[in-house]
Order: sequence, then C-alpha cells, then structure tokens
Amino acid sequence: MSALTVKGLNKKYEKFELKDVTFHLDEGYIMGFIGSNGAGKTTTLKAILNMIQINGGEVHVFGQDFSQNEMILKQDIGYMLGGVDFYIKKKIKTITDVVKRFYTNWDDDVYNSYKERFNLDEDKKISELSDGMKVKYSLTLALSHNAKLFILDEPTSGLDPVARDNLLELFQELVEDGKRSILFSTHITSDLEKCADYITYINNGEIIESSTKEDLINSYRIVKGSLKSLQEIKEPFISYKTNAFGFSGLIRTDDLKTHEDISVEAPNLEDIMIYYAKRENKDD
Repeated sequence: MSALTVKGLNKKYEKFELKDVTFHLDEGYIMGFIGSNGAGKTTTLKAILNMIQINGGEVHVFGQDFSQNEMILKQDIGYMLGGVDFYIKKKIKTITDVVKRFYTNWDDDVYNSYKERFNLDEDKKISELSDGMKVKYSLTLALSHNAKLFILDEPTSGLDPVARDNLLELFQELVEDGKRSILFSTHITSDLEKCADYITYINNGEIIESSTKEDLINSYRIVKGSLKSLQEIKEPFISYKTNAFGFSGLIRTDDLKTHEDISVEAPNLEDIMIYYAKRENKDD
C-alpha cells in the first residue's frame, strides 16, 4: 500500500514554481528528498501537509485524499519542518503539555523513552537548547504519537556525525515492521547512502528522478577524459567541468557511448546534484 502519493503538485510564486511534482512512497520504506537550496524541497513538504495553498495537484495519504481528511490523517503523520519555532522562553515540558493535547494516540511512555534517548532536560527553555537539541526535541514530539508516516525537513541538520549516525539507525528501526514510512529532506547526501531505500531528486521545482537509490545511481555515469575527446562526445552531457588535465562530466547511462580516450565510473548522489546545479547555473 502507498503511504504517500503526490500527483501533479503545482505551486506558483512570483519567482519560483513547483511544476507537476509527482512521486509516491510505499509503506515500510525510507525516501530521501534531495535538491540544492531553493530547489523546492521545503515548499513541496509544506504543500503535501496543506500548509500552503497549492495551484493544482493531489496528495493521498494511505489511499485517502489529504485535503478532504486532513484532521484525521494528521493523527498518523509525524512531521518536522524547518527550524524550531516554539516559544523560546517556555520550558520543554510546558510545550509538550500543549502539543500532546492535539493527538489522540499520544503515548507518554514513548515520549519518555525518546526524551531519555536524546538526553532532553524538560526543565530547560527552548532558548537554552543547542540547534542539535532543538532538532532532537522536534523529533521526539513527532515520534511520540504512534505516527505511521514521518515527513521531516532536514532532520539531521545541526547534529554532529555521531548523533546523525544514531538518528539514521533510529530511522531504520522505525520502518523495520513494514508499517511505517519516512520521507525526509536533506542536503547531506552521505546520510542517504546509509539508510534510504528511495531517492526523489528535485531541481528548480521539477522532479528529475524518483526511484530506488540503486536505480538512480545506475541511471548516470561520470565520464572523464582529455579535452580533445570532450569535443567529440560532450553533446549529451548533463554538464561537465574542465581543468588542466582534461574534463569530467555527468551523462545518463543510456546516452553513454564507447570512446577509446575516456574512463567511466558510477557517481554518488552528491555528484548528480552538483552536475545538475552546474547545468542550471549555466542556463541562467
């Protein structure tokens, strides 16, 4: 069953537009949502949750139209968007007491377990928390009402490498039963190499790819060679870079042709983002 289906999502701003954003996430999987700053990640997540008015498209959660069943479906969604905007002079326990009233499935035992796991001091004010602890507190709230779908915007932001690794392990634990799913945006692509089953890549408001992580990597190749060979083969490249030793470029695997003066290797997720961004900058 699909935990989340996004179809033809459109949102127009004066200088930016989401264009027919379409993808789906099945139950029991982790999807990484990647793109450079300003590509449309946060706008998409807010549109999914009906936090901004869209110009077209549909969102279905567990097979139900989200716009028609928002209040009910949000009981099953744990979400964390952007920075922590709580009242900064309030204590954690005060905010928790308010938030828990909105969820019929709130579980104090689960809340307390994550509070201990993340070493949260309920007597501290939000203003006294580090950026990393603010993220951990937001996640604790998102995880404490038995949600089945988690929508998280940059959840590893502000965390040190050890804390990030622990969080990624937690994500994998959450989906082990096959009933919970996670969609999270990040600019730290190495995190996705560790835990994501699927990758959805957005660039300038458009979905470039949405597939398994392996299929996405296999769809592209990094080509390296001499400047002389570049002139003969550069046309199908997404983009390329040159230096004193030659060139390197990104190409779709289906467009790759053999040439005696080149080497070919698999890209990582960061490579794909960088070369698409380079093409975008060139077009601009």
